Amino acid sequence: MNIPQKMRAMLLIEQKKPLQLKEVAVPRPGPDQVLIQVHACGVCRTDLHILDGELKEAKLPLIMGHQIVGTVVQTGEKVSKFKVGERVGVPWLGYTDGTCRYCQRDQENLCDNPLFTGYTMDGGYAEYTVAYEKYSFHLPENYGDMDVAPLLCAGLIGYRTYRLAGEHVKRLGIYGFGAAAHIIAQVAEYQGKEIYAFTRPGDQESQEFAKRLGAVWVGSSMELPPEELDAALIFAPVGSLMVEALKATAKGGVVVSGGIHMSDIPSFPYNLLWEERIIRSVANLTRRDGEEFLKIAPQVPVKTEVHKFPLEQANDALNELRAGDFTGAAVLVIQEQE
Repeated sequence: MNIPQKMRAMLLIEQKKPLQLKEVAVPRPGPDQVLIQVHACGVCRTDLHILDGELKEAKLPLIMGHQIVGTVVQTGEKVSKFKVGERVGVPWLGYTDGTCRYCQRDQENLCDNPLFTGYTMDGGYAEYTVAYEKYSFHLPENYGDMDVAPLLCAGLIGYRTYRLAGEHVKRLGIYGFGAAAHIIAQVAEYQGKEIYAFTRPGDQESQEFAKRLGAVWVGSSMELPPEELDAALIFAPVGSLMVEALKATAKGGVVVSGGIHMSDIPSFPYNLLWEERIIRSVANLTRRDGEEFLKIAPQVPVKTEVHKFPLEQANDALNELRAGDFTGAAVLVIQEQE
């Protein structure tokens, strides 16, 4: 295909200011990169943290977006994993050095010199983007572009959060029933877990959504469930929820924060942590997480609830996400495939 010289992109020029629709040069792939014509890009709460300046290392100007689905239209000379015409998915972790001590011991998600899609390298709020082939994925064929986009962050980070809760979990609490929760709840139910869903007080829409996805109990994040939890996943960026989850967790239980940014965790009495309870965070993802989850998702099968926005309405999508105006996930439609 003929690759144009220019493309439309929503640019973050200055943090805490709305994105701007601009015409910019189409990037060219490096030796181990692919050029992707973007079909869809999910909108994530992490994008809000970047926009709001809570994540402070963004390259500026920046094309945000790290749940990218598209077609490979050009490959670098060293690329062997993908061919022109193949569909590809691009997640948050965009590059690691492969040489630091973390990469050497299979903890690439903690790499000392990483790059992040849509944060320290340009992402998918644009008609084209480049990505490193090692940190891109083949996608399940039975998902359309719009439906698979949320799996690339809400799904992948959600899955890592879920996996780090441990294998011996029967009663699973989920705090913050948004994009990640609605995906992971389906995996958890498929694997025989009991789901206890916690939402903002009075959020009846999210509570009904959780019930439809199989939750055995729903309630306010300030309530205690009727049974003690074996583990709790925190998807809302609210530090006080870590303490609330500890209160609800049984001996030996695990509370996992799935967010890249969270407000401060308030002090709490030691007896909430005692009896070998664990609190931990999740940082980024590994390729193993991606490969495992994208294999499991069609088996469940995971179904995503998607709210579509055209590229030029990215600011509207971000604002509605901030306000909690919808359940499920928001996706920008850049070039919808038939």
